[in-house]
Amino acid sequence: MRITSRRKATITFLVLGVGLAGVAVAVGFGWIILNWREGIRVFLGVIFFGAITTGLVLNTIFLLREIRRNEQHDSFINAVTHELKTPIASIRLYLQTLQHRDVDDAQRREFYRLMLDDSDRLLGTVEQVLKAGVAGHKRSSRERVAIDFGSLVRECVEVARTSHHLQPQALRFETVADDGSEARVTGDPQELRTAVANVLDNAIKYSGEHVDVSIRIETPDEKHVRLSIRDHGLGIPPGELKSVFKRFYRVSNRSLTYIKGTGLGLFIVRAIAKKHGGRAFAQSQGEGHGTTVVVELPRSVSRDNRTENRVAGNAVRENRA
Repeated sequence: MRITSRRKATITFLVLGVGLAGVAVAVGFGWIILNWREGIRVFLGVIFFGAITTGLVLNTIFLLREIRRNEQHDSFINAVTHELKTPIASIRLYLQTLQHRDVDDAQRREFYRLMLDDSDRLLGTVEQVLKAGVAGHKRSSRERVAIDFGSLVRECVEVARTSHHLQPQALRFETVADDGSEARVTGDPQELRTAVANVLDNAIKYSGEHVDVSIRIETPDEKHVRLSIRDHGLGIPPGELKSVFKRFYRVSNRSLTYIKGTGLGLFIVRAIAKKHGGRAFAQSQGEGHGTTVVVELPRSVSRDNRTENRVAGNAVRENRA
């Protein structure tokens, strides 16, 4: 009901803005036609009506953006509220059961395990919100270091496999280096782990019952390292491939009520990639055809490799001489 009223308000503002802009243009042209012989008055009239039309158009765009932003904020608040309320209610229920009933050791250990899982889910939601705020800053306060990106991704894959209780074949990892060297980047290891973990969690979450995710690292050239994570799950409509990286955005026109989230995961991924001088984008043939998320980062060349390349270049020049 609330969404329907907002859509009506959006349509109303759109029609009103377009109508007023049309009236302004019609009145302006009519005034110009009637006074075309008055040079200075026509010139001032054109500027005046142009300013009015521009103001109406900009005002309409601003109102539409604010309405959409409010919708996204409300969706985010609802999602976060659910993600916080559900594990808290679950933990409370288990604690009340332990308090008022006598349970055997096996069931007590199971309750402890479930409460730990719920507390991890609760902590994960809080960290996701905090990381979104940190990722929004263009610069990082941490010192950047040289990183073996392949090893970092492999660690993230193992963590995801363990936390989601997956079989080894569910997450398939491979590294392809065209020149046989390591895929090294310069950056903040913690932020890059966050980005990779978010992409992996999304791929697993939207794979459905059968998780089949392929993770591939390649060095397409000497300047870039590319991470591709592909799932065979629900897929993304082509028109929403860019929107999924916006803050609070979740893919529409799907029955995804059973999949919970805050709409911040891919926003964090893109923000971290940009902060490291790279980019992130998604590829999909549409719903039901899976999704590939690509993270491309600048490649850092070690000092030894630079020395070898310099020596090789000198040798080539000497041979040519």
